[in-house]
Amino acid sequence: MTTMKKLILSMAAISFAAGAFAADNNADDKVLMKVNGRDVKVSEFLYLYNKNNSQQLQPQSVDDYVNMFVDYKLKVADAEAAGIDTTAAFISEYTKFRNELAAPYLRDKKVEDALLDEAYSHMKKDVNVSHIMIPVNRSLGVDARAQARMDSIRAAIVAGEISFEDAAAKYSVDTPTAQKGGLMGWLPAGRFPWAFEKASYDTPVGSISPVIDSGFGLHIVKVNGERPARGEVHAAHILKMTRDLPENQVAAQKHSIDSIYNVLTAGADFAEVARAESQDPGSARNGGDLGWFGGGVMVAEFDSVAFALADGEISHPFATSFGYHIIKRYDHRGVEPFDQAREKLMASMSRDGRADEPRKAYLKNLESKYNVTMLKANSMALNHRLSYIPADSATLAAVAVDNMPLARVGEKEITVADAFAPISSMSFANGASLAAAIDQSVQTLVDNLLTEKAISQLEADNVDYRNLINEYRDGILLFEISNNNVWDRATKDRDGLEKFFHDNASRYTWDAPRFKGYVIFAANDSILNEAVKYADTVSANDPEAFVADVRKQFGKNIKIERVIAAKGENPITDYLAFGGDKPEAKNPRWSSYAAYKGRVIDAPEEAADVRGAAATDYQAQLEQQWLKQLRKRYPVKIDKKVLKSVRESQLKK
Repeated sequence: MTTMKKLILSMAAISFAAGAFAADNNADDKVLMKVNGRDVKVSEFLYLYNKNNSQQLQPQSVDDYVNMFVDYKLKVADAEAAGIDTTAAFISEYTKFRNELAAPYLRDKKVEDALLDEAYSHMKKDVNVSHIMIPVNRSLGVDARAQARMDSIRAAIVAGEISFEDAAAKYSVDTPTAQKGGLMGWLPAGRFPWAFEKASYDTPVGSISPVIDSGFGLHIVKVNGERPARGEVHAAHILKMTRDLPENQVAAQKHSIDSIYNVLTAGADFAEVARAESQDPGSARNGGDLGWFGGGVMVAEFDSVAFALADGEISHPFATSFGYHIIKRYDHRGVEPFDQAREKLMASMSRDGRADEPRKAYLKNLESKYNVTMLKANSMALNHRLSYIPADSATLAAVAVDNMPLARVGEKEITVADAFAPISSMSFANGASLAAAIDQSVQTLVDNLLTEKAISQLEADNVDYRNLINEYRDGILLFEISNNNVWDRATKDRDGLEKFFHDNASRYTWDAPRFKGYVIFAANDSILNEAVKYADTVSANDPEAFVADVRKQFGKNIKIERVIAAKGENPITDYLAFGGDKPEAKNPRWSSYAAYKGRVIDAPEEAADVRGAAATDYQAQLEQQWLKQLRKRYPVKIDKKVLKSVRESQLKK
């Protein structure tokens, strides 16, 4: 996507989110004009009129803006006539934006609020848990053997045949906790996968959870206790590292940390001592400051000390697996309010798939409205048929042309072939996995059809959404057609640009002579002389081709630039053309340089001499010519009575 298109997208999204330019949601939204047979309603006109005026120092009247608006719509009509709105690139870009903008509407608010409330309730307390974990073979899809094994472990614990702690030590693959009978200790919300967190918070104290899949393996969780969440602390520390050190060096580090503690208690500044003495490179440069952190972020020993201190208090030296620490706690705060936590909770939901549940619930509610029927008997027959055959080429070929319907959305049928088409490039272990993939594809196709119907209804019912979508759609078309007819054409039509320049030469004058030519730079005089000789053999009629040819011949050994500069604008050309002192080379690599085909001229000779000015003016001429053609090509009919009422309504504001 070009920068211009990105700007269109971002500005459109901002205006929609802010709601600053919302049109009146009148049920009686009259047609203000027809441009090439397409209706333009009052709401769309006012939306863009108000938005345009909000960006102007001097607001326009309705009558002045109408002419601009008609020009805008004529260009869009020309883009449609050129078929730009039917290209794959346009459809992809427009559909993506349309769907993204509609997404917040296509959600079940009650389901979303319930998920957020549940996650926030977890933030208010910590849980003390133990767990047992066994691995899962993901290549099998559903690993029935792992599930059966974990079910049997849980059943043995519940029956009293083995203690949870002994089972953890014997079966859990989480070695650090298995050595402690599965004990993980106190856990705050938001630190582990949602399935694991939910089991930890939903299971009563003293009980064992059902078997859950965290995405990393299968678990059973035992909840040992719960307490109110401790919030966050702001602290700093000084570290003397001991990991992997021999005993004599560990003893030396202990002596060092004790000495530092004595210095601190005598009144030394904690931050200064941390900068000088701490061996934690990440925090030492900041005076040991670790910022704000919640429970469970640091190792257990560090966590316990940090939360036990009073604000402003300095701890005694203590050990962790990293080494010896001293902590200074600066401040503490409780659990953040829901309004502040909401964005973070939404981000967490989006990472683990919960954010998709409100959309699924919304679409589920639409199934009756749009007469969705899942043909379960046909699906069962297909699953039965595929379960006993390999997913070989013959099976795939047969599925690809199978017109048995599996679902209906209104009058639209979704067949086996329809469901197979989006997954045809996938590989399948067997017929059963193929059948499962087809089932999933059917649901996806149903959801896509429901989404399309919901967005179409949203466009019909929500004026703000419809106007923004139209603006974005027209913006893409306007960009492409303007680029084709004006911007790109002005740069590529060199003959036309030169004719325009010569026809309007009196517009382009200079207040002082300018050097015009090339400057060739080289590492030494020998290469420079060779480059100048070679340049004499190359045509300079096309400046871009000339520069490219010389650069290609000498590669990185030379640099060549086309220059137009007045006296005082360029030290190099001041020396080469205007008798100035030779400047000292900024880059020794290009210490040798010379003018090539350089001369001083009093006025521009060609369009390139006035840089972008001639091209800009030529673009303006092309646009005016284009608009004249458009007004002849496409009919415009304005309803004068409706325009009068719009004018009067705006005058009253």
